[in-house]
Order: sequence, then C-alpha cells, then structure tokens
Amino acid sequence: MRHYPPAITDRKIRFALVGCGRIAQNHFAAMEKHADYIEIVDVCDIDPAALAAAVERTGAKGHVSLDDLLATTTADIVVLTTPSGLHPNQAIQIAEAGLHVMTEKPMATRWHDGLRMVEACDKANVRLFVVKQNRRNATLQLLKQAVEQKRFGRIYMVNVNVFWTRPQSYYDTAAWRGTWEFDGGAFMNQASHYVDLLDWLIGPVESVQAYTATLERDIEVEDTGVISIKWRSGALGSMNVTMLTYPKNLEGSITIIGEKGTVRVGGVAVNEIQHWEFEDKRPEDESVKEASYQTTSVYGFGHPLYYHNVIEVLKGNAEPETDGREGLKSLELLIATYLSARDGKRVSLPLDY
Repeated sequence: MRHYPPAITDRKIRFALVGCGRIAQNHFAAMEKHADYIEIVDVCDIDPAALAAAVERTGAKGHVSLDDLLATTTADIVVLTTPSGLHPNQAIQIAEAGLHVMTEKPMATRWHDGLRMVEACDKANVRLFVVKQNRRNATLQLLKQAVEQKRFGRIYMVNVNVFWTRPQSYYDTAAWRGTWEFDGGAFMNQASHYVDLLDWLIGPVESVQAYTATLERDIEVEDTGVISIKWRSGALGSMNVTMLTYPKNLEGSITIIGEKGTVRVGGVAVNEIQHWEFEDKRPEDESVKEASYQTTSVYGFGHPLYYHNVIEVLKGNAEPETDGREGLKSLELLIATYLSARDGKRVSLPLDY
C-alpha cells in the first residue's frame, strides 16, 4: 500500500504548469473553471513571449527553467504540457522533488521511458496522472457504459478512423514537431486519444500489424498509417489515420459491431452518435440525442471534467481515472504499432514480461 501525501482538505490545491504553448491554454481554462478549488502558483516556459502571456493570464510566478520552478514552488502538483519527449525526465525530476505529476499525452515517446516514469512516482509516493480528456466526452461515456453493460454481446469488429489535416506550416512552428525524439507521428501525437480507445473500450489487445508512411509532409515521422488489430477476446479491427485530409479535418470516429448491437460515434472528433442500435432497449437510449455536441476543437470539452477527477483524488475523495499504469496501456499499443511498421511483422502484447 502506497502512502501518498495527506489529502488536501483545508485549502485550494496549488498547481504549477510547465510548457505554456498550444495545449496549455486548455489547461488554464480548465483550472479557471475550478477556481474555487485550484490556485495556479507557478508557470514555466523557455519562450519569453509564451511565459509573459501565461503570467499575465494566471497571475502566477514565471520561471524560465524547471530547476528554477522546483527550487521555490509551493505547488502540490506540476502539469507537463511540454514536448512529449521531455515528459519522462521532467516527470521524474518533479517526483523526486516530492510533488504529484500530471502529464499530457503521450506520457512518453519510448516504452522504457514510460516505465521509468511510473517507477519514479511509485518510489516517491506521488501520483502520476496522464491526461486522457476524451474519455470524459458525453458520447464516449455512453459508449463505455454500453460496453460495460455487455449490450453488444460478443464484439466482432471495431473500426477507428482519424482523418485530419496538419499542414506543413503546423510542423514548422517548432523544431521538435514531427521528430521521433520529442513528438512521434500521427499515431502517437494527433491520434493517441483514439489509440487509447482500443484498450479502454474494447479490452486487452493480443497483437497488431501496422504500416506507416510519410507521404507528403517534410518530417521524420509518419503522416499516415493503418493498423490491423486482434483483441484477446477474439474481436478483430482496424485503425486508419492520416494528417493529409483535404482540405480540413473530416472525421474522428469509432464503429463497434457486436452480436446484439451496432454503434458508430463520428463527427470531427467522436462528437456525434450517428448510429445507436441494440437488441435490448433501455431508458438511457433517449439521452443519445443530447450526448452529441458541436465542437470547434478536436480536443473536445473533457479537460475540465478530467481536472475534476484530479481535484477529487488530491482531496482524498476518489481514485484516479487515468494514472500512470493506465497511461502505459496506450503507450504500449503505440510502441507495438511502430515496432510492427518498422520490422514488417506482427507484434504481440505485452511487450515486456
């Protein structure tokens, strides 16, 4: 049994954030929605303009390095919205300072780095949260409930599509984008929340066979790829991903075909329940119409809901919905995908025994 720091019940939880770029704005917005429970005390970025904007927005103390932040911070938890390849060493440094860690996806770009993060947080007796905000979207919550209630019966086939676009200008905004070391490709970066659905919704994966390609963008990593998947349950499926859709984001979808049910959740970012049909009828089927939502962002509306769980965990009222070990499940699938594509062979899970 791990002995985490005492629950925080008599004051606001103090947050620090490292990496004040694009996705950090979603985190600031989520923290602001929970202002009754959260205080932002420190922000950090090596870019002076990004740091200045974050300081102005939050009123927090600004830092140009993580070392500087950790030397003086009063935070209980540090949020990492830095390039993915930086997450492991930063998370380990924060854990060794005795603070909880929340990291954006993917938690790491290499399998052994993900394991190191979990081990370091275990050793330091601090929490490791991995952001999987899409799980909190209303459409996917309904789908998860249907799977848990076994309404599909035996699941036969699953298909996931991520047909988005990322122009060359997107990758050119920062030198780390599109690199193996810091970013990962279309699967690991843009589609990682969809890879997460493969295990979270359907269950443990037995093996994968993948092809990836860099067809158009001037980057190290893939802009397009496909995976064939076999689950331990016997279900078969596929995932198709490209960042080359003309002229804009088209679809982020999952289709599940089972013995007693068929469901398709589509839209630009799994935000529309487009087909919902089961042998048994239930009252919650009426809420399907309300669950679909309009989205202007592929990030959805899950960040504030994700933060709610983190707050409740640190107050001692809940267990983490997505901790480090849960984060490892999608990282393992991602690494298996890349190994399969690189070596031209089927890769079985688990990767390590």
